[in-house]
Amino acid sequence: MTSIKRRVQKYLGVDENTPDSVGAADWIKSHKGENLRADVVAYVRSLFPFLSWAPRYNFTWLYGDLVAGITVGMVLVPQSLSYAKLALLPSQYGLYSSFIGVLTYAFFATSKDVSIGPVAVMSLETGNIIAKVQDKYGDLYSAPVIATCLAFICGFIVLAIGLLRIGWIVEFIPQPAVSGFMTGSAINIAAGQFPAVFGLSKRFDTRAATYKVIINTLKNLPYTSLDAAFGLTALFLLYFLKWSFTYLGKRYPRWSRAFFFGQCLRHAFTIIIFTIVSWRINLHHTKKPRISLVGTVPSGLREVHQPYISAQLLGAIGPHIPVATIILLLEHISIAKSFGRLNGYKINPNQELIAIGVNNTLGTLFSAYPSTGSFSRSALKSKSGVRTPAAGIPTGIVVLVALYAVAPAFYWIPNATLSALIIHAVADLVASPKQSFGFWRVSPLEYFIFVGAVLWSLFYSIEAGIYWSLATSVALLLFRIARPKGHFLGRVRIRPENPEAGQIRDVYVPLCAAGGVMNRDIPVEKPPPGVVIYRFEESFLYPNASYINDKIIEYVKTNTRRGKDQSLVPKGDRPWNDPGPSKSNAEAEYEAEKAKPLLRAVVLDFSAVANLDTTGVQNLVDTRKEVEKWADRPVDFHFAGILSPWIRRALIAAGFGIGVARHGTALEVAPVVPQDDNLSPADLARRETERLQRNGEDSSDGSVIDKLESEYSPRALEDGYVTERRASTESGTTLPLLDRRTPFFHFDLADAINSLNLHNSE
Repeated sequence: MTSIKRRVQKYLGVDENTPDSVGAADWIKSHKGENLRADVVAYVRSLFPFLSWAPRYNFTWLYGDLVAGITVGMVLVPQSLSYAKLALLPSQYGLYSSFIGVLTYAFFATSKDVSIGPVAVMSLETGNIIAKVQDKYGDLYSAPVIATCLAFICGFIVLAIGLLRIGWIVEFIPQPAVSGFMTGSAINIAAGQFPAVFGLSKRFDTRAATYKVIINTLKNLPYTSLDAAFGLTALFLLYFLKWSFTYLGKRYPRWSRAFFFGQCLRHAFTIIIFTIVSWRINLHHTKKPRISLVGTVPSGLREVHQPYISAQLLGAIGPHIPVATIILLLEHISIAKSFGRLNGYKINPNQELIAIGVNNTLGTLFSAYPSTGSFSRSALKSKSGVRTPAAGIPTGIVVLVALYAVAPAFYWIPNATLSALIIHAVADLVASPKQSFGFWRVSPLEYFIFVGAVLWSLFYSIEAGIYWSLATSVALLLFRIARPKGHFLGRVRIRPENPEAGQIRDVYVPLCAAGGVMNRDIPVEKPPPGVVIYRFEESFLYPNASYINDKIIEYVKTNTRRGKDQSLVPKGDRPWNDPGPSKSNAEAEYEAEKAKPLLRAVVLDFSAVANLDTTGVQNLVDTRKEVEKWADRPVDFHFAGILSPWIRRALIAAGFGIGVARHGTALEVAPVVPQDDNLSPADLARRETERLQRNGEDSSDGSVIDKLESEYSPRALEDGYVTERRASTESGTTLPLLDRRTPFFHFDLADAINSLNLHNSE
C-alpha cells in the first residue's frame, strides 16, 4: 500500500514529506523578520525621510527650492485668507494653518511636490461642521475652538494609521470615486461663492444644496450690489492673466519661464490691485464701508495655546469625523501619487499619512484648522522647479512675514475678490469631459460611480457624495469577487504559414472550463535574459493594483541592470530620493550590476484576469513608465491570454497592445493633475530626429519617417515584427486568430515568447 501511495504521489508531483495543510505556525514563521533589531531601526529611520536626502543637499537643489518655495508662498497667502472665509473662520486662522503645514511637512514628506495647507474642500467641510455644531449648541463653542478640535482628532487618527502602517486601506477607494466627490465638491464650492461675488451672500443660505444655491442666486440677481464690480472684474482678470501668459509663453518660447512665473503670481497681483482700489473708495467710509471687507487681521501669532477638547465637544463633532478624515487623507494621497507619477518617483502612503497627521496635531497649538495637500499649489510647486521637500521652509517664512508685516493691509481686501479667487482655484478640480470619458472607456460601471458621486454632492451634500462613492465601490468589488467571470474553451486548430515547418497546433478559446496540475519533477527554466514574465492569479483591481505594481518593479530592479550609470550623473542632477551607488561599494555594485541583463520586455499572462478597472490600468501605466525609466529605453509590454473584450478595450484605452508612440502616451488614464495631451506626429518626428543626431545616425526627413513607421506602425507586422497565428475554418481557408491592429496581444504565453524571440533576433 505504501509503495502504491508513493507512486501516485510521484505521478501527481507531490512530495511525500509535504504536510496535508499549512498551519498558523507555518504562516507566522514565513512572516517573521530575520532580525528584529534591524527591522526596528529601519522603521524608526523611515519616520524621518529627510535623513536620507539632507546630507546630500547642494546649491543646485537650494536654488530650485528657494524659487519654488517663495513662488508658492506668494500664492498661499491670498488663498489662505479666502479658504479661512470658506471655513467660517476669521482670516488670520488661514495663515496660522498655512505656515505650520509647510514647515512640518518638509521633515516628514516622501513627496517633493506636495504643498500642505488650507484647501477648498476641507475648508468647506470644516465650515459645515462648525455650522452644524453651533446650530445645536449655540455660542457655547466658538468656531476656532471647533475647528482646532476637529484638526487634532482627525490628525491623530491619520497619524495612528500611518504609524501602524495600515495606509494600504486607502487603496480600497478607487480613482473614479475620489474624482467624483472632488468634482461635486468643487461645483458646490463655486456655486456657494457666486452669491458673495454679486454681494448676495446675506440674502439666503449659501450652504444649502448646490441646486438651491444656484436657483436662489438667479432669483436675487436684481439685488446685486457694488461688490459685483470687485468680484466679477477680479474673476475676469484672473482668467485673462492665466490665458494671456499661457499664450505668450507659447508665442515667445524664449521668455516662457518669465511668463510662467507671471501666470503663477496672478493671485497675488489681483489681490494687491483690488485691495488698493478698495482702500481708495473706502478711505473715508471706515465706519460703514461701501463694500464687504475682510476686516481686521491681527498681526503675528496671537493664538498659541493647547486646543480645547471636552467630551461634549467630541460628541458634537463625532458624527462628522469619518467624512473629515476621509477627505483629509484621500485628497492628500491622490495628489501625492499623481505628482510622484508625473515626476518619476514613488511616495510612501504610510509616511505621507504620518506627515499630515503630525501637521494637524502639532498645528492645533497654533490654532490651525484641518489642512492637507493642495492641488493648485502642488502643481505650481512642481512646475516651478522644486528639488526637495525643503522648499516648504521658504514658503513658511513668506507666510510668517506676511502675518507680521502685512497684516494691517488685509483689512481692505474685498470679500468679493476673495470669492472670485476661490472660484478660480476650485475650477481646476472639476473633472474634464476627457477625464470622465476615460472612466467610461476603461470601466462603464465605475463611470456610474463617478457620476453618482457628482450628483449626490450637487443635490444633497458632500458627505452624501463620499458615502455614495464608498458604498458603491465596495458593492462593486464584492460583486466582482463573488461572481468572477468564467469561460468555456473550445479547440482552434492553428495552421503554420509554412506547412513544412511543423504540425498543426491546437489552442483553446472560451467554451468550457479547464484546469491542470504541474508535476514538481519538471525542471523550471528561467525566461530569456532581460525578459520578465508575470502571471496574474486574480483580477487586477484597485485593492491589489498598487501591490502588484510594486512587486513587478522590485523584481525588475533586482534582476536587471539600470540602463544609465548613476555614477556618471552629477550629484546636483540626481533625484532627491535616489542617491545612486555609495562611494565605498561603488566598484562592487558596478560589477554586480554589470552581470545582470538589460530589460528587454515584460510579458503579462492575463489568462486568470476576469476584471480590470481604472486603477489597475493606471498602475500598468505606472509600471511601464517606471521600468522604462530604469532601463533608460522603451520596453515592450506583451499580454497573453486576454479572454474578455472589455479587458482588451481597457488596455487599448491606456495605449497598450498597439505599440504606438510610447513616448507620447499620457502618464495617467484620467489625470488628477492636468498635463499636456499626447504628442503630435510633429513632436514625435522632432524627438526621433534629436535621438538620431545624438547617436550619430542619419537624421534626414526620409530616415526619420522610415524609422517612425517601422517602430510604431501596425504595418511592422508585414516585416515580421511579431508572429501572426492563423486559424483554419471549415471551408479550409485560414484567418488571423487575433486582430492584426494589436500585435502586442497574444493568444497564449507560447505565442508571446515566440514573438518576443523573433523580434529580438533581428
